[in-house]
Amino acid sequence: MDIVSLIPQTGGLIWTIAAFVVALSIIVAVHEYGHYIVGRWSGIKAEVFSIGFGPVLWSRTDRHGTRWQIAALPFGGYVKFLGDANAASSPDSKAIAEIWKENPDELRHTMQGAPLWARTATVAAGPVFNFILSIVIFAGVFMVRGVATEPLTVGEIVPMPQAGYELRVGDEILGIEGVPTPSFSDPKAWKAFTDGIPKKPVLDYRVRRDGHELTVKGPYLFPPYVQQVVPRSAAMDSGLRPGDLILAVDGRPIFAFDQIKEVVETSDGKPMLLDVWRDGKTLRFTLTPRRTDEPLPDGGFQTVWRIGVVGGMAITPATEMAGPIEALIAGVAQTWTIITGSLSGLWHMITGAISTCNISGPIGIAETSGAMASQGAQSFVWFIAVLSAAVGLLNLFPIPALDGGHLLFYAYEAVTGKPPSDAALRVLMAIGIALILSLMVFSLGNDLFC
Repeated sequence: MDIVSLIPQTGGLIWTIAAFVVALSIIVAVHEYGHYIVGRWSGIKAEVFSIGFGPVLWSRTDRHGTRWQIAALPFGGYVKFLGDANAASSPDSKAIAEIWKENPDELRHTMQGAPLWARTATVAAGPVFNFILSIVIFAGVFMVRGVATEPLTVGEIVPMPQAGYELRVGDEILGIEGVPTPSFSDPKAWKAFTDGIPKKPVLDYRVRRDGHELTVKGPYLFPPYVQQVVPRSAAMDSGLRPGDLILAVDGRPIFAFDQIKEVVETSDGKPMLLDVWRDGKTLRFTLTPRRTDEPLPDGGFQTVWRIGVVGGMAITPATEMAGPIEALIAGVAQTWTIITGSLSGLWHMITGAISTCNISGPIGIAETSGAMASQGAQSFVWFIAVLSAAVGLLNLFPIPALDGGHLLFYAYEAVTGKPPSDAALRVLMAIGIALILSLMVFSLGNDLFC
């Protein structure tokens, strides 16, 4: 893998790194703030709140005695509580002994001396705050995007080189090819409707315009329009952009997105030539489909050939702002989808059903950060929400040195009435760190060689 391939089409290596640092810093700050604020509410004192590691670039101490700082290496962060030996909250026996000697009551304000409920809440707060960040971002995006007005109304029409379409912005679509248009908010009815639309380059739209009903000519509802380019895909590497319209594949004219899908899925990975219409000009791109593991509705996975483009409708529906409750419910649902999908993917990798190349390391995440940032603020913010949910889930894994490992120790303490011995903790923490380092090396290998 050439390092040059990490550079997104619309930026450079610096742009990629900057996007990665911004995304990671936001997620880490929210995660650590969860630990900090719940710890403070629980009576546990935080000595240091750090974004980054290494030499301190800036710091200040607040009225609670916590030193807030930004360090030189912006690839993580930590909260160091009173009595902690390090960022992993390992106990500092010497410091705790001094606290016991000088002021035994102060032990209640250490992580080790706090009640079990306080320690559990403090540790769990980090991942929980990551999930809350995801929900809030998704809800905000849904509110900004809005929901389609009823009846379905044309907000925008995708620019196309073909002439003769009579459909206009502001038209209320009552039906297509004689089939009444269902509610856009009813997924089952909408799917049945779109599945029944004849595959023709030009369709008859029944619309209401200026209070009058009429039939007009319009494009096929799902043209070969590139609404989004998937990061680290063949399309991204070849230079395709959102807004491109694919006119032909290997010289064969097409008018529907499904036609691209059919050609790609039966390509067996052979290179293909695309004629693409962009800004009034026809360009040519050669790209090679790649094997991709995709989730199925039943929770399984299928391995298919893909080039990495997401299609969209020929029209953008006019929208109205979604209500906060509706947006919040959608945000929770989206976060839950990411969590369940990640767990399903992990299980299928463990069982060998899909490739372990689906695990990305720091290089892959950085490249995706830059690619999403290059596609606009909304795409980048959406990516932050996805990554935040993934980070929250990862931290809940029962691996020593992660939050989930600490919660496992607390569960043991709740059952037995005493925490694991110091010797056992040291061994388990060493194993946990070794596992984490192994995973990092493995994922880095995926970035370089998959």
